[in-house]
Amino acid sequence: MAGHSKWANIQHRKGRQDAARSKLFSKLSKEITVAAKMGDPDPDKNPRLRLAVKEAKSQSVPKDVIERAIKKSTAGEGDDYEEIRYEGYGPNGVAVIVEAMTDNRNRTASTVRSTFSKNGGNLGETGSVGFMFERKGEVTYPASAGDADAIFEAAIEAGAEDVESSEDGHIIWCEDTDLNDVSNALEEALGESDSTKLVWKPTTTTEMDLEGMQKLMKLIDALEDDDDVQRVTANFEASDEVMEQL
Repeated sequence: MAGHSKWANIQHRKGRQDAARSKLFSKLSKEITVAAKMGDPDPDKNPRLRLAVKEAKSQSVPKDVIERAIKKSTAGEGDDYEEIRYEGYGPNGVAVIVEAMTDNRNRTASTVRSTFSKNGGNLGETGSVGFMFERKGEVTYPASAGDADAIFEAAIEAGAEDVESSEDGHIIWCEDTDLNDVSNALEEALGESDSTKLVWKPTTTTEMDLEGMQKLMKLIDALEDDDDVQRVTANFEASDEVMEQL
């Protein structure tokens, strides 16, 4: 899972450094609006909305933007969005899952298929790569939150399944259905997390060299540039040397 974790870190740094920030805010706002529309507009009564708001705050989305996104749901906006998952293969046969939220299924499918084709990949049928991933809850904390033993103890006590600790920080894994409860318990024990979200965790990975990683990142960047695409996950793994050269 090291490659997956490094990719998350790359995305985190990238999001803080470039113009993709406004696009990220827009996608997080869309998730908040849809979550509020599907349930209660009060985050305390709506676990999905609470997690969406928590993730938005961790990415420094302003409070007024979050409140505006929630208000959109009560104004009748955001109710036409449909959640769709696309699966395909990228360069070197890497499995790719694309999570989209769209008001036009045909437009999104066409764009995603075209993006795969133009960047050395191909879109597959639903289920074609999904078996290589597990749906999991992921909570991340900085290294300063505590040493590996302390974090592991807190995580297990909170109902989590596993922890990956490194000098970059701690990644806590739990069942997808337990994420809300686990994140609440962790917050009481460790304070605010860096990130709390549902992810597709690879169960098998494909080793990538520098050229392969460059092609893969080009594909993922192109997919994420689509306003309809919320998140992209790939099951790559790469050495520290390759990651440093990117």
